[in-house]
Amino acid sequence: ASPPSSCPPSPLWALPEELLLLICSYLDAQALGRLGQVCRRLRFLSSRDLLWRRIARGCLNSGFTQLGTDLAAGIPVKERVKVSQNWRHGRCRRETVLKWKCLMPWMELDGEYLYLSQAENIQAYRLCPEGTGLQRHPQAVFSGHQEDVCRFVLVNSHIVSGGGDGNIVLHKIHGSYSVKFSAHEQEVNCVDFQGGLIVSGSRDRTAKVWSLSAGRVGQCLHTVQTEDRVWSIAISPLLSSFVTGTACCGHTSPLRIWDLESGQLLTCLGTDFHRGAGVLDVFYETPSLLLSCGYDTYIRYWDIRTSTRKCVQEWEEPHDSALYCIRSDKNHMIASGSSYYGVVRLWDKRQTRCLQSFHLSSPTSSPVYCLRFSTTHLYAALASALHVLDFTAP
Repeated sequence: ASPPSSCPPSPLWALPEELLLLICSYLDAQALGRLGQVCRRLRFLSSRDLLWRRIARGCLNSGFTQLGTDLAAGIPVKERVKVSQNWRHGRCRRETVLKWKCLMPWMELDGEYLYLSQAENIQAYRLCPEGTGLQRHPQAVFSGHQEDVCRFVLVNSHIVSGGGDGNIVLHKIHGSYSVKFSAHEQEVNCVDFQGGLIVSGSRDRTAKVWSLSAGRVGQCLHTVQTEDRVWSIAISPLLSSFVTGTACCGHTSPLRIWDLESGQLLTCLGTDFHRGAGVLDVFYETPSLLLSCGYDTYIRYWDIRTSTRKCVQEWEEPHDSALYCIRSDKNHMIASGSSYYGVVRLWDKRQTRCLQSFHLSSPTSSPVYCLRFSTTHLYAALASALHVLDFTAP
């Protein structure tokens, strides 16, 4: 239903709504905000998602990808633009929601739940309403490893985890179904799961491709000899290839792309790398755009359509710390976690310097092993605690 009108008599306000929307589409955020203070009709009109979508696509972490896909449908776009300003200026409320003594925790966000690895288990915590943290006790616990979970992924209501026991465990979240199989001779440092296939990387210097199709669950399809310890791995969104990030202890590029069907090497990324500059995390934004970070203190942005020899952009960690993890909003913002004092940094790809920094473990020092964020909150897992930054706070 149309809102009641209380606008002063004017030929302009008598125009059809389609024309008013067209006129308002030329206004910036400040002008739209002022327009909404004129009367009830214009407040309703100026709050329409249609008008704010163009503005939101230029903001940090507003829920829109570079291609315009809305990842946060259901949340008013105007509200997301407001919260985006808090991300840009570092305005947030900090809270420590869980404490532990855990080596290298990992986590995933999925709707109303946060999944967190603690020792050999993965625990599901329900997020509290209104963004006030998370419930103190887990709603579910997923077990199966005899040693610590190294990493896990959450895809299509399935959890796939790799552990220090060399095993891979598959859980169905809603049900008792689970599968466990021996995967590597040493720790499974990293896993990914897409399109019915699992890829895993290990300290034993191999990456493997596993089938999850009926009758072939846990069957190894390919073993890739990486000749180096594999720290990170990710399947391309096109499901045609996967990338490995290795320790860079030899003379081979630490970032390589392999064919998912044959297991053959497709390309090496970069030519100028230093011994020990291992890649600790990789993240696909699109099938052709890839982020990487690691021991050499740089975030690198690769566009494999243009060049595999050199990244298209790079950002240096200002305090010369290794970068343990990265994540992006698939548009303008990158969040990174460093190896000292729990430092989380926000980056705007359109700038060369760090935008905001948050020290979460001072005066003691701990790496940020994993971070995840929504349009309103950022979660950072350190060796001793889970920290939450709430950007809805004024």
